Amino acid sequence: MTYFIKKIATLIITLFLVSVLSFLAFQIIPGDVVNSILGTEATPEREQQLREELGLDKPPVQRYINWASGILHGDLGVSYRYSKNMNEMMPVTELIGDKLPVTLWLGLISIIFTVLFAIPLGVLWAGTKNRFLDGALNVLTQGSMAIPSFFLGILVTYLFGIIFKMFIPGAYVSYKKDFWAFVLYLIFPAIAIAIPKIGMTARFLRNSTLTELRADYVRTAKSKGASDKSILFKHVLRNAMLPVVTFVGMIIAEVIAGSIVVEQVFSLPGVGRLLISSISTRDFPVVQVLILYITMVVILVYFVVDVIYRELDPRIRVE
Repeated sequence: MTYFIKKIATLIITLFLVSVLSFLAFQIIPGDVVNSILGTEATPEREQQLREELGLDKPPVQRYINWASGILHGDLGVSYRYSKNMNEMMPVTELIGDKLPVTLWLGLISIIFTVLFAIPLGVLWAGTKNRFLDGALNVLTQGSMAIPSFFLGILVTYLFGIIFKMFIPGAYVSYKKDFWAFVLYLIFPAIAIAIPKIGMTARFLRNSTLTELRADYVRTAKSKGASDKSILFKHVLRNAMLPVVTFVGMIIAEVIAGSIVVEQVFSLPGVGRLLISSISTRDFPVVQVLILYITMVVILVYFVVDVIYRELDPRIRVE
């Protein structure tokens, strides 16, 4: 119980520090948000009115308290750039709530692809004694890791969209209109995300498995008559998965936080694309909330990784 209390306390403290630092960072960035919204021809009276509407006329400490208090009560503020109509700014909750499902589904599909292909590939690679197959897998994984994400997205678009015509590039379908068409469209950007992750995870698992195969307990099991297959699946993989779990956790955190490049290439209205556009337009309320979202995703994923570690390795629980 103490372990979980410490983890929760760490989560709260980290989110607090990140919220303070992100808020302060946007206070010292040069430029005036009001001028950016209204333009240079706005009257001083209109500028003052907008400052009061946005709460920018208050001291920074008071603004932070109001902002943090609003977050605790589920009010994330309003966007400076997006609006429902001419007279009403769009709440950040509604704006991010519309983009978040795209990123989450994209992340989920790409993670499924990564796990389904990387783990069998890594085990096969570690167990193979065929030099040609070993060399071929080495070249394939190195190549998949070396290709930049944007170029890989272009290749996937060209291959599956233009040559095989399996989808229409840029013809994104909203999950609100047709959920299954939405999922089918996400398969291809998910492939672009998953390919380098598969190469990295398979290589990581292969190296970890080979290290475990040289351990003393493997020789002991062989001396007792255990088969290579039994040793691999009953003993070696459990230990080999320990460092792989951490690595896969990093991948999951990265993907769920938002795949900025791939979302841009495939014209996906996800969180990553929203973050870039909000930074460029100085939409600070949206950026601050997205920073907190990314921080929370990373912390929660590593918390789950720690729990899995404790289940896989009893020595951690004892310590």
